[in-house]
Amino acid sequence: MRSSERSDGTGVAERVVDVERHIDATPDEVFTYLTDPEKYTLWKGQQAELDPRPGGLYRVRMGPDAVALGEYVEVEPPSRVVFTWGWEGSGDVPPGSTTVEITLHEDGEGTLIRLRHTGFPSEADADLHRAGWEMYLGRLVALATREDPGESQPLPGLSRP
Repeated sequence: MRSSERSDGTGVAERVVDVERHIDATPDEVFTYLTDPEKYTLWKGQQAELDPRPGGLYRVRMGPDAVALGEYVEVEPPSRVVFTWGWEGSGDVPPGSTTVEITLHEDGEGTLIRLRHTGFPSEADADLHRAGWEMYLGRLVALATREDPGESQPLPGLSRP
């Protein structure tokens, strides 16, 4: 649940978002919420086009003017998904300009989900995405415990470009 900076090896600081949650469901169950478009929109976004294979499309409509676009880089059921990320029409965080890595680890009777989002051009962009991931992973936790997370809403300030 933090934003931080790290060097990318070139001396340039890279802004990083890390979010962790425990989910009362198995990694197999949680993995389907990361790769199945119908299940994905139960916790994040209004519409999703997902082709979960390396090179496959990742496109999620978050609101009327906000569409996240990228492609899958790695898909390792049921433990890991990596995809690029950015916003259609954005000059600050364009499609494919950042990377999201989600790992799932067995944790007792449930799953520890770790999300790392890297490559932000500014601390403000990292902070906005951290707030979004915290909210949306909270919705995923609620779904796994059979709670109604309510209707998915875009974060204030999410209108893009």
